[in-house]
Amino acid sequence: MERITATSPSRTEQLLTPKALVSLSTSIVHQPSLSYRIFKRLTDIILSVIGILILIPVFLAIMVCIKLSDGGKILHFREIIGRHGRRFYALKFRTMIPNADAYLAKHPELMRKYQQNMKLERDPRITHVGRFLRRTSLDELPQLFNVLVGQMSLVGPRMIHPSELPRYGKWAQKRLSVKPGITGLWQISARQRTSYEDRIMYDMRYIDTCSYMHDLGILFKTFKVFIIHTGA
Repeated sequence: MERITATSPSRTEQLLTPKALVSLSTSIVHQPSLSYRIFKRLTDIILSVIGILILIPVFLAIMVCIKLSDGGKILHFREIIGRHGRRFYALKFRTMIPNADAYLAKHPELMRKYQQNMKLERDPRITHVGRFLRRTSLDELPQLFNVLVGQMSLVGPRMIHPSELPRYGKWAQKRLSVKPGITGLWQISARQRTSYEDRIMYDMRYIDTCSYMHDLGILFKTFKVFIIHTGA
């Protein structure tokens, strides 16, 4: 998803400026209230259930397209480290060729670039169907089930593999203080054009500023970006 611009910057947009991403605390700036935690969990349950029910036809269509494209597995299970260090598998529609890891291992230059930023700008492993799913973020829809069971939240820091946690350095424990989200500050900002260090700062900024209105603002912007990219 790409950055949304507006003539009058909102509070969320102001938090995305480079100046706002400097000198972040390594500790929790404020403890979310009980009412906020209850509100967030109820919102996660209600919206994930509604989303799953409404999107059943979309799920089925995507599953058929993936299966017909190469006959491989429909879902990809990615190991994630969540709140308090708990590990779980996040669900995604498969967007890469079946032997994606082996392909990367056979190409050291690609492996080096991937390890630098945990992403490849033009990843040759992505299938034609997968490219569309990633561009529209439809590949992440199965994570609604992770939200429903309480492993993730609709809004939060990026989900990361356990091997990525050391890259957070002094912010590692702070990162584990909240659940990862399907969407967040990074997803509604530059996304592909940011360095890994910038992504860490977006995660930390979210933890420092999470609130009712902040979460709702991120959800609204995510929906807006989704509509633009899918052409709905």
